[in-house]
Amino acid sequence: NQWYFGYKEHIGVDADSGYLGAEKKDDAILVNNEEHPIRYQINKRPSQLKKASGEKFELLKAIEHAKSSVRSKVEHVFCVINHFCKTRYRGREKLHQHCCTLFALANLYLARNRMKVA
Repeated sequence: NQWYFGYKEHIGVDADSGYLGAEKKDDAILVNNEEHPIRYQINKRPSQLKKASGEKFELLKAIEHAKSSVRSKVEHVFCVINHFCKTRYRGREKLHQHCCTLFALANLYLARNRMKVA
C-alpha cells in the first residue's frame, strides 16, 4: 500500500518566543475564549491591496506586514524540523510520539542561545 498522508499535528506555536506547545493547545483555547475570542489573521491577496489607494493602502500594507511577521515566526519552527519529518511509522500513536520528540528537539534547538551558560 502506498500512503499519501502527511503529518496532521494540531499544535500551537507561541508567536513571541517561537516555541511549540502541542500538549497545551486545549488549555490555551479555554483561557483565550474566556478573556477574548480567537482572532484568525489571514493575509489578504495582493490584488485586494492594490485596489486601495493613498493612506488606506499604506495602512493595509502595515497590517499585512504585521500578520506576515507573526506567520514567519511560527513557520520558522517547521523549517527546523522539515528535514527530519519522514512518514516512517504506520500507526497514529507512533507517528504522534515521533512528532512530539521532533517538536521537543526543535524547542531545544531554538533555545540553544538562551541556554548557554556564561
